[in-house]
Amino acid sequence: MACGIDDAYLIHTLHVMPLVPKLVEKLQRHPKRVVFPEGSDPRILQAARQWVTRRMGAPILLGDRKVIKDAAARLSLDLTGIRVIDPARSEDFEAFVGQLEQIRSAKGLKPAEARTALGDPNYFATMMLYAGQVDALVSGATVVASSALHPLFQIIPRLEHVQHASSLMILDWDEKKVGSDGSLFLADCGVIPEPTAEQLCDIALSTAMIARHLTNEVPRVAMLSYASKSESTQPLLVKVRTAAALARAKAQAANLPMEIDGEMQVDTALDMAVAAAKKVGGGVAGRANVLVFPDLNSGNIGFKLVQILAGANAFGQIITGLSKPAAEISRGASAHDVFGAAAVVGCQAIDQRLLYGAPR
Repeated sequence: MACGIDDAYLIHTLHVMPLVPKLVEKLQRHPKRVVFPEGSDPRILQAARQWVTRRMGAPILLGDRKVIKDAAARLSLDLTGIRVIDPARSEDFEAFVGQLEQIRSAKGLKPAEARTALGDPNYFATMMLYAGQVDALVSGATVVASSALHPLFQIIPRLEHVQHASSLMILDWDEKKVGSDGSLFLADCGVIPEPTAEQLCDIALSTAMIARHLTNEVPRVAMLSYASKSESTQPLLVKVRTAAALARAKAQAANLPMEIDGEMQVDTALDMAVAAAKKVGGGVAGRANVLVFPDLNSGNIGFKLVQILAGANAFGQIITGLSKPAAEISRGASAHDVFGAAAVVGCQAIDQRLLYGAPR
């Protein structure tokens, strides 16, 4: 059975990446349901086929059934084990209209507006996630980021300790060079353009919680800036410094196991020798596995620069701060990028006690 044009590359990539094979193994023990609103896209179809082939759970594709079947046929891809739902013909459509109206009642949403919104597969998929019909959602392959993000931010509640949703990228290397066995968690790379100190605090906490969930390591969070432990009162440095203090206090109050430090330059955060030379100590310096950027410009530029120049595998954007797992992938994502993002959000949906036993 042929599985699509990118399948050989996808399989090869999974054999050499340190993070994704671990997530695949966990999902094989604890299968999950992942919904893809862009069901006819070739990359989505290929990732869904791999999800079934590797026995990781049930992928659910949204869209016109005939269009999806025709797209799969062009790829010689078997749809066995893949569920296909046409939102407009779903028996859940009317129930979702009522639920969406209720969720958005404070904003004055009318039934006709709810019905129109649910004609968008992103809204329908988000309602499936909200209602517990799926465990995770992956969207964004064919639409601008705002189209994928708006339904999530409007419908899915935030986590208890977080007031501001954001996003993270996971950079993954073939060799164990930095972070957690070669994996780094970078935020915010896709949502908040100019975060306040309070928003940076939330970004740090929500990113750290996901890093711990996926690696079972204590997160070591570096709040990045252009200086390390400076005495300067320059506003940007003060903001990052304040955010680090807020995040530490909030993590301690909530009994969240993590180490947070900053402000810190990226070389100080990742290189022990540089940290020693600059006389920056502590548990984070030189050993960071979570990097929090001071703004969206630096975060987005930074991860793409490393991805292209250093050959890192990149998965995301993973949406953080929400009570349900979701990813907003790039329109330039490949099939293996889609699969990797799905593996991340799928594992987020697994109770941490099932993954690792009692917390350390």
